[in-house]
Amino acid sequence: MRRWRAIKDRTARHFMLGIAIFTVLFLLLIGISLFLKALPIIQEKSLWVLLSSSNWKPFKADFGFLPFILSTFYVSVMAIAIALPFSLLTAIYLNSYASRNVRRFFEPVIDLLSGIPPVIYGVWGTLTIVPLIADKIAPKFVDFSSGYTVLAGGLVLAVMIIPLLISIMIEVFRSIPREMTEASLSLGATKWQTVKKVILRKSFPGLIAAIVLALSRAFGETMAVLMVCGNITQIPHSVFDACYPLPALIANNYGEMLSMPSYESALMFSAFLLFIIVILFNGVSRFTLNQIEKRYQFS
Repeated sequence: MRRWRAIKDRTARHFMLGIAIFTVLFLLLIGISLFLKALPIIQEKSLWVLLSSSNWKPFKADFGFLPFILSTFYVSVMAIAIALPFSLLTAIYLNSYASRNVRRFFEPVIDLLSGIPPVIYGVWGTLTIVPLIADKIAPKFVDFSSGYTVLAGGLVLAVMIIPLLISIMIEVFRSIPREMTEASLSLGATKWQTVKKVILRKSFPGLIAAIVLALSRAFGETMAVLMVCGNITQIPHSVFDACYPLPALIANNYGEMLSMPSYESALMFSAFLLFIIVILFNGVSRFTLNQIEKRYQFS
């Protein structure tokens, strides 16, 4: 019986190792496939020209990805800047201040918001956010804006990632041992002092991980930003300018221009570029997070 249990344990361990290796290999397979599809445009144009040029004239074989890269960056960073304060304060309230009945009501609602399809957010943004920016907000700062702007993309994307951030932050807060918060309160600290000195301090690495996960989703979001950003190939100089993120470029054009090999290769290069951006961002963030965790372990 003991030998049979050892065999089952060894089999399960090797099986799970195989699944883990397959996951890594699948990620490499995606990267290699995109690279091979993008290779013709990389061989035709220098990488520096592709990344630094703002000329996008597919019928003249000019493919400059700088406007799309900057648009993706601006919209994603704006979304995080808007979503982070709301998410953090909501998570603190639900974890430390809200009653049990309030938590029972709001937490399922937050989970429901996380499951709403992105196209619904895009339609909502088109019907509400875009007119609000065009008619109410933009006229106070610029002469004219269509409403399909960086600001619209950032707002819609922020609304999309707020439920995700709140859910993860609540789980991070709840992972802190309850004895630590009770000890702080028993020593005479107020609830806010306990939140500030104990909960936020001990959960800081987890909060960074939550922000990284939300940014990764923001980088790759397609339908919502496609519907509210304007999709104009230009470098946005303000939040009231239209933009064209990389996911929207791929979704708008792939399938229609497959008769042009160079155009198809350029679109695959944009997909490969987005893939590399997300991988590098997560890698650097993971390294930074490990350093933060080490520092907090010895502090």
